[in-house]
Amino acid sequence: MSFNISNSSDPKSQIMDQIRQEAAVNNARALISKVNGHCFEKCIPSPGTSLSGREERCLSVCMEKYIATWNVVSRTYIAQVQKSAGQAGGGAVMDGLGV
Repeated sequence: MSFNISNSSDPKSQIMDQIRQEAAVNNARALISKVNGHCFEKCIPSPGTSLSGREERCLSVCMEKYIATWNVVSRTYIAQVQKSAGQAGGGAVMDGLGV
């Protein structure tokens, strides 16, 4: 999956854009995996052929909370990395790690 974020023809910029995109995709995959494992375990005590209304609501609320928490942690981490990079004299910081 490749999206050309930068209009620059600079190969270094293109590579950095690709790395950012791949990091975002990997983080999304990790989030989905963790949400599935955590919320399924919490909300589905005995799996069957279909979900009850209660199980569906539980999954929905669990996923929303998990994703919101993930985004807060991700933004906080990125801000900390950017702050550290700024104090160290700059450097490329990978953003777009949130979902």
